[in-house]
Amino acid sequence: MNVAAVKKQQSALAGRLRALRLERGWTQGQAGKASGISTSALSKIENGLVSPTYDVLLRLAHGLGVDVAELFAPPQAQMGAGRRSIERAGQGSVHDAPLYRHRLLCAQLAHKRMMPFDSRIKAWTLAPDEGWSRHEGEEFVYVLEGEIELHTEFYRPEVLKPGDCFYIDSRMGHRIVNKSSIEARVLWVSTTPGELESAGPRE
Repeated sequence: MNVAAVKKQQSALAGRLRALRLERGWTQGQAGKASGISTSALSKIENGLVSPTYDVLLRLAHGLGVDVAELFAPPQAQMGAGRRSIERAGQGSVHDAPLYRHRLLCAQLAHKRMMPFDSRIKAWTLAPDEGWSRHEGEEFVYVLEGEIELHTEFYRPEVLKPGDCFYIDSRMGHRIVNKSSIEARVLWVSTTPGELESAGPRE
């Protein structure tokens, strides 16, 4: 993704986040407190200066009472039990985070129990304390291209190749590193948590 596309994506998220906050009549401080992130971090996101991690997106969505997908676009009207969403190849809202580039799939439906992504793994090396994620819910990842190395809090790292997959409790610290010479690509499915763990402000 080029710089112009990243800026456009950051601007779309910033505008949507600001609109959701103002709909509730909240200041940045109130929205930050509800989401468990600092006011300065929220200000940077709303001004398109940073791309939040998935953990921060989860916190923002939980604090605002919406799905993660609703941070990028308004949802379609609910249709009861007869719901369907089709995503064509190359479509989907893109979120370019520091370590991953996620393409949100079938994001039009609100109140889903899982969030599917077509994700690129950007990081080839990480410091021991860098890139860890921990949040409520569960995750399933299926390797499509390249090789990845799964790091988890309670297990030794494991290398996974195309056709391999893993399923984890997301409350356990976890991160993924690219272990191939090409950009690794995975199908990433994350369940939508009912309640996020309490946490102090994060940048």
